[in-house]
Amino acid sequence: MTLHVSTDAAAQTSTGDAHVDLPPVVDCHAHIFQQDMPLSSNAWTRTDYSFTADDYLALLDEYGIHFGVISGLSISGFYNDYMISELRKHKRLRGTAIVSPATDRYSLERMNDDGIIGIRLQLARMTELPDFRSEEYNLLFRRVRDLDWHVHVAIEGPSLPPVLEALEESGVKVVIDHFGHPDPKLGVNCPGYKAILSAAERGNVWVKLSGGFRLLGTAAWRTDPDGDADKIADTIANHLVANMGTERLLWGSDCPFVGYEGRITFDYALERLRRWAPKPEDRWRLSQTALKLYFG
Repeated sequence: MTLHVSTDAAAQTSTGDAHVDLPPVVDCHAHIFQQDMPLSSNAWTRTDYSFTADDYLALLDEYGIHFGVISGLSISGFYNDYMISELRKHKRLRGTAIVSPATDRYSLERMNDDGIIGIRLQLARMTELPDFRSEEYNLLFRRVRDLDWHVHVAIEGPSLPPVLEALEESGVKVVIDHFGHPDPKLGVNCPGYKAILSAAERGNVWVKLSGGFRLLGTAAWRTDPDGDADKIADTIANHLVANMGTERLLWGSDCPFVGYEGRITFDYALERLRRWAPKPEDRWRLSQTALKLYFG
């Protein structure tokens, strides 16, 4: 599915004027949901409010951002129904769905028509990971390849290397959440982070600069742990920009900041983008990368 970019967005993406500090064209990571959506058996939290597509689009309009990418909501598991219904209505949005590995080609094709452009592997907090070389996952990943989708991975950095290895073997495009969730004590020396850099050199991996406030660990939202998440995010972002380049990086707000409501704002997310990519021309290139990957 190809989206024709609006006049304003086209002007931004065609000039790349390094002297003009424009808002990002695409927010590559957000969630939409209704309060009464079903929860999966391993949901790590529950929401007591709704954040609808209309709420999200109004926020994008307020900040001058044209497009958004909706990430499948981990706490609702395979319930992609609300997201898909909203993607059908709003061509400014794309989404990644959390699906069973047994999902057939015809269901995936229908999702593709509705605006889904990838599958999400929500692996964070898992004590035992699936076998991604199994027959059913081999079939799923081949179908993802055939649709020219990507696999969107959320997992703690120390657990990432074998998962990334299996995904690379399958030939799918891979988008990794939240800086790759490196171990906060190891930072750029985390094995998962090193695996990302190696995979990026082979050309089929992208990383999201998003959710830096989550980098103290997947349970950190419950407490106020020791550590400086902003400092970790700044270090990793600077290293990624220097070593991967903006053609392999994406920015996402992670709104509405599930688990961190009341502590994180959209202004904060945009300010962090400016810290992570301080040069306007780099932020412009991030927009180009996002448009090509999600809306090309």
